[in-house]
Amino acid sequence: MSNLSEWWNSLDTIRQIYWGIAIPFSLIFLIQMVLTFIGGEMEIDGDADFDVESDSGVGFQFFTLKNFIGFFTIFSWSGIAALDSDYSTATTLIISTISGLIMMTLMASLFYFFSKLTDSGTMNINNAKGAIAEVYMRIHGNRSNIGKVLVKVQGSLRELEAITDDEEDLPTGSVVNVKDVINDNILLVSKN
Repeated sequence: MSNLSEWWNSLDTIRQIYWGIAIPFSLIFLIQMVLTFIGGEMEIDGDADFDVESDSGVGFQFFTLKNFIGFFTIFSWSGIAALDSDYSTATTLIISTISGLIMMTLMASLFYFFSKLTDSGTMNINNAKGAIAEVYMRIHGNRSNIGKVLVKVQGSLRELEAITDDEEDLPTGSVVNVKDVINDNILLVSKN
């Protein structure tokens, strides 16, 4: 313990500041990284560090808790490296600040692009247009009832309501084409 105390007392003030930032932020950064890889979440003040705005997903977030942790981790270690290379205090501050900002930008970009890889899973019924479907419940001709069809939409087999403008009824098991979407929830199908 006395060796640690002697080492700390041998440092000048600027080095003590950089080491004082480096040690706790490096530990938090490592914990955060481990939790990210094992699927854990790290909440310090209970606030989420991203906003979801309607259906557009996560936007580019520069000022987040994770980015600040990354900033101070890289800021302190690049500052220590610059001081060990005998740069002046002003040059060290510039190098460490720029390094920290680059780290924040990289982390924000990384999380932004990862968020773009996700899929909401919400079905858009308009993607059924032009698809081939199988009649599941009989559809009477001339829009006289609402039947059901099985159709593959966005990679999943869906059971959706359907009507037809055809003169003849479409019995169960008939193969039909999806022509249009009516009222954003009913498929218009045809045997042609």
